[in-house]
Amino acid sequence: MTIILLFLGFLVGAFIMTMGGGGGAFYLGIMTGVAHLSPGTAAATSLFTAIPALAVGCYSHYRTGNMRFHAGNEILMTAVPATIIGSLAAPHIPEVVYSWAIAVIFVVLGVQMLRQSFARKVKKATQPAWFAYVLGAISGLMVGVAGLSGGGPIMAGLMLMGLDMPHAAATSSYALVALSVIGCLLHATQGTIAWQVGGLLMLGSLVGAAITPRILNRFDPRLLTAILRPILGIMLLIMAVAQVWQRNSTNLTNS
Repeated sequence: MTIILLFLGFLVGAFIMTMGGGGGAFYLGIMTGVAHLSPGTAAATSLFTAIPALAVGCYSHYRTGNMRFHAGNEILMTAVPATIIGSLAAPHIPEVVYSWAIAVIFVVLGVQMLRQSFARKVKKATQPAWFAYVLGAISGLMVGVAGLSGGGPIMAGLMLMGLDMPHAAATSSYALVALSVIGCLLHATQGTIAWQVGGLLMLGSLVGAAITPRILNRFDPRLLTAILRPILGIMLLIMAVAQVWQRNSTNLTNS
């Protein structure tokens, strides 16, 4: 199991460097489907595992000078309380509800990746500026309850605040580190982190993140993205089915 977790962590680290972030859903899928952690423990451990990679990315973005702390602090006004509420509520959520919620998240993320892969043009919906704070709260709940990075809603919220893509990406990394650290600390005080599993995945992901940039220099990043994105979308859908299948199998065994 140790070798498997290190290898899977390596793949997630490579994915983070190739696709420019994320990885929380894959950590979650590995922990529930391979390490057989409970959904609540997997969500907490996912935050612990993702922090180093997020911190490295945040520092890299900081060095570019694109980080806008004022906008990041504004969106954290709703994201931080939501993360705290989600983290404190997570241990009290029934496991069956947790399992189905994670499965739904996998489906949504998987379908989103497939749409991005095959849709030629995606129309951007116009939203009012205050909706950025709603998106911040959604991101906080994703981090606190499900152990996901919450990067999508944060990015969308920052762009609603008027930031362009480079500045939004840099500022998002700052916000996500803050949310992940808060969520991890709160989960740790409740004793819900599987330190050994998280440590092995973390070690593998750091190696993958360190090696991948050298490999990417030899290939066209756009081609790699075009190939990997649909594959990863299908993997998320498979994880969703596996999550439901595992839950149903457990229920049948118990009955």
